[in-house]
Amino acid sequence: MCNFERPYQNLYIYLLDGIVPEAEETALGSGFIGNWVEGENSFLFFSMPAQERVAKLLKSKPDLRLLEDYHFPYESWQGGGLEPLRISPFLIVPPWMHMDAKRDEVKIVIDPGVVFGTGLHPTTRDCLRAVSRLSRTAAMGRVLDIGTGTGILGMAAASMGATEVWGVDANPLCVKTAQRNVRLNHLENRMTIEQGNAEDFTDKPAETVLANIHYDAIMKLMEAPAFREKQWFILSGLMRSQARDLKMVLMRHGLQVVEEWDCDMTWYTMLVRNC
Repeated sequence: MCNFERPYQNLYIYLLDGIVPEAEETALGSGFIGNWVEGENSFLFFSMPAQERVAKLLKSKPDLRLLEDYHFPYESWQGGGLEPLRISPFLIVPPWMHMDAKRDEVKIVIDPGVVFGTGLHPTTRDCLRAVSRLSRTAAMGRVLDIGTGTGILGMAAASMGATEVWGVDANPLCVKTAQRNVRLNHLENRMTIEQGNAEDFTDKPAETVLANIHYDAIMKLMEAPAFREKQWFILSGLMRSQARDLKMVLMRHGLQVVEEWDCDMTWYTMLVRNC
């Protein structure tokens, strides 16, 4: 039997001007889900109304200010219902549902919380296809998963033969969520989740890079010789014009696009090899 509960029915989000210290989170009550830090703002997520909790926090921290609050169904935040999802050869299953993988499938358990990376977005789906394609083409070796989110891509790589995986994310809530998912999939001996900026990890001794991140972040990473010297890249989060411009940069640095995926000619994903 499954011991996990289904996800929250509703989300109550409070946008604050200022960053809420992690030490203050324990006082936010049992309904507190997590603190999403974006720039100089904090998005506090709750599974129930928390006006009194937030008001108490603001009173104790006068440098914080409430900007807005939101309320909507959990499924609206994730872009749909969280049901088992097949993206060959992967079977993505939430921990509150039981489903056995078929003989030729690789099962990955994902509890996304309020973090993105469930397999519903086309870039995630195509990155999973790219991981599968790469695993049939070459040894992935050590993998650096930049912007790991829920950890789904790094776990897919670990499940398909990567010897070691580092998942990196600047967002502390993503780090906590990915660490939880690593434990759910019993991959602690092959996958490590770290918090930090992507550019601080370009020197990691990895053969393969997974980067489903913003175009500007990819272009900035491409400026680092240590990043460009990796053997394989799966690059995504790209729109049509961005994919075109990135191809020019790849060509200039002697990097070859081996295969490309697109969703409705809107979202693009590339498997790239260092020639």
